[in-house]
Amino acid sequence: MKIRKMRLVVLILGLVSVITIMTVTISGEALKINNISKNYKEKLIRFHVIANSDSDEDQALKLKVRDEIISYLQPKLKKSKSIEESEKIIKSEYKNLMNISNKVIAANGYDYNVKVGITYSKFPTKQYSNMVLPAGEYKALKVVIGKGEGKNWWCVMFPPLCFVDEENGVIDKETDEKLRSVLSDEEYKLITQKNRDSAGKTKMKFKIVEIMEKIEKSF
Repeated sequence: MKIRKMRLVVLILGLVSVITIMTVTISGEALKINNISKNYKEKLIRFHVIANSDSDEDQALKLKVRDEIISYLQPKLKKSKSIEESEKIIKSEYKNLMNISNKVIAANGYDYNVKVGITYSKFPTKQYSNMVLPAGEYKALKVVIGKGEGKNWWCVMFPPLCFVDEENGVIDKETDEKLRSVLSDEEYKLITQKNRDSAGKTKMKFKIVEIMEKIEKSF
């Protein structure tokens, strides 16, 4: 019995040690990610579309509104060299974006109201081809359809990474160069990898950090 108890104590102490080491390591990683990402989050504008509800019809409508807004704004933002310039362009287009959204909604037989504006929104960890953005608050063009109680959709509007087909989206040379021009070397290395598989591993690391931060905040 004594030997069993000793083995149990050793096992528990071992588990506590492993958990402690993991917590310290992840906390250090979280601090590193947060320190690097504080500035680059202010260099991006994301696109956030929220559906009226989670019904199939409302979700389909959300994607139609998304597609039309992306088609309209992408050419206008393509030559933008800074977040300030992009934000100015988007704000000057509020009225047109409202009209586009309303037309799509009406054409599909609905009469939902639409809210359009640039604000800060919370985003989960997200992978775009070989680039991964950690969770956090980002400046975003936010489009809320109707009650805004449905699942949302998001992408990066500046630099332009709004892929309609995200799974097959590839960051082209021009977009990659724009990323390099607006981010520091440290920021660029944090979120970009050589290929999609490497980015997937980075995404997992960011996800673990995201979960640990949520656990810490709950205490």
